[in-house]
Amino acid sequence: MNPKELATAAQVTWCPGCGNFSIMSAMRAVLADLAEEGFPLENVVLVSGIGCHAKIVDYMNVNSFYSIHGRSIPAASAIKIANPDLSVICFSGDGDSLAEGLDHLIFAAKRNIDITMILHDNRVYGLTTGQFTPTSPQGFHGKSTPDGSVEHPMNPLDLMLASGATYIARGYTHGIEQLQKLFKDAILHKGFSFVDVLQVCVSYNNMYEIYNKWTYNVQGNDSSNFEEAQKIIRSWNYDRSDVPIPLGKFYQADKERFDQSFEQYRQYRPDPAQRDSKIKDLLNNLI
Repeated sequence: MNPKELATAAQVTWCPGCGNFSIMSAMRAVLADLAEEGFPLENVVLVSGIGCHAKIVDYMNVNSFYSIHGRSIPAASAIKIANPDLSVICFSGDGDSLAEGLDHLIFAAKRNIDITMILHDNRVYGLTTGQFTPTSPQGFHGKSTPDGSVEHPMNPLDLMLASGATYIARGYTHGIEQLQKLFKDAILHKGFSFVDVLQVCVSYNNMYEIYNKWTYNVQGNDSSNFEEAQKIIRSWNYDRSDVPIPLGKFYQADKERFDQSFEQYRQYRPDPAQRDSKIKDLLNNLI
């Protein structure tokens, strides 16, 4: 399958040079590759929040659902529980899921529900033209902090590790081959997958020069070792721009999943024809 077949007719309105283009290209390539391997794309559902990242579902010819700000995780969780056969992929921004939606993100990791979260981490509210977010560096000058933010940034990977996520990785939009590998691994992983993508906003927080200089690929690490993963993750706390920034898969574990808890109820699910009929009856009664 050609990844171009997953494009839509919608006009792409991201700024030229935006890191979102790389995320979209990598995801199209991964889904096309999975389709070639027999992975049914009709069983894939993309869920987005609100922000520049959210437009990605307009540009991908795959089942999708727009949620409200910070609420992509609850929508994705409901979809997965209602139909465990679906592969649910969330797209969210650092402001979207680390601010408004932080509680949902933590509980998704704690529950280890089988969904994939791709975090478009440009460390700024780009759609609303430049406010600081939970991962913005201290001293960030934006429209809401003209004299510089006084807050220290959050390390979302450290939080996800402590919360119980079973697949944790970081990529960079100047490394599309690595992104493809991380995305594919995350989608195929059974459990809550979290991929933090350093996605540069060229308009309000252009960090290409810094990331090009300081990012490196972790090699030879034992991703099953919690303490080793924690050490790598904590080696960069999103606070400095003059230290090495690790990229790659940091942690993966096999643990009981939240969505498995509902398998006992599947015997009560009607066949598809009966299900469609019941949904129509329900909708008709609401009118």
